Amino acid sequence: MHDRAPMPYEPGSLMYVHKQEDEESHYYHAHRGIEILYIYKGQGDIMVEDQTYPIRDQTLVWFQPYQLHRVTVPSAPSRSYIRSNLTFDPGFMERYLAGFPVLAGFFRKMWKGTLTSQIFYSLHHLELDGLFEELHLAAESQATGKDESLGLLMLRLIRLIQQQNAGVPAMEGGPASRSETHAERINDWLDEHYKETFSLEDLAAYLHLSPYHISHLYKDSTGMTLTEYLIRRRVREACNLLANTGLSVQEIAAEVGGLSPSYFSQMFRKAKGMSPEQYKKSIR
Repeated sequence: MHDRAPMPYEPGSLMYVHKQEDEESHYYHAHRGIEILYIYKGQGDIMVEDQTYPIRDQTLVWFQPYQLHRVTVPSAPSRSYIRSNLTFDPGFMERYLAGFPVLAGFFRKMWKGTLTSQIFYSLHHLELDGLFEELHLAAESQATGKDESLGLLMLRLIRLIQQQNAGVPAMEGGPASRSETHAERINDWLDEHYKETFSLEDLAAYLHLSPYHISHLYKDSTGMTLTEYLIRRRVREACNLLANTGLSVQEIAAEVGGLSPSYFSQMFRKAKGMSPEQYKKSIR
């Protein structure tokens, strides 16, 4: 296998790069798009936020946009580190997922949700090896319909991850439970209103439920509190603003909820393990 030059990364695009070397060690960094890392061979560690996972052969990792991570592969005699990377704007997949609502919902959770699993070991590795080779050929192709070929291959890849994550083979899913439906509506409301001062009473009025019931229902359905989700949503937007604008920390604090700069910096550091200024320098 040989090193592959990356495709240009632009809004709505997908970048593919294949690499073989003896070692790899990055500082903590993050990407504007989703990154899928597939390691054919290698040993070491992957650090995602504040969690550490061992690298094994046929390891696949899903990094969300702006998620801090670090890959450390110590040099080993006669052992290569071989991996492929896909980094893409989530918008690249929207048109291809339009006809698959269940798969599209899974993709949105992997894109924006709180993930219980984003490291996958031996995920149908023979199929993955062939799929990544097809992705390499499609990425280097100059043929008409190149994006369509990449999009269809990505559908297959996301489907494989969905099968592993959900443990069910069917493309179609049954109706969501009542608590899941409420939790999704709560997330939608928080995504729309996170820039405002949070009001549990306003959320309760929107859902026609009691504040007490909402809080317990959401915790039971998602495993986190409303406040924890709201903080994550605000931090995610702050990461976006730090990466893509010249706004000051004070301006960003005001933009993501009318927060004071000191509280915002404290909240950000607790969530990301570094200051907003340090995070801005880490973006690739």
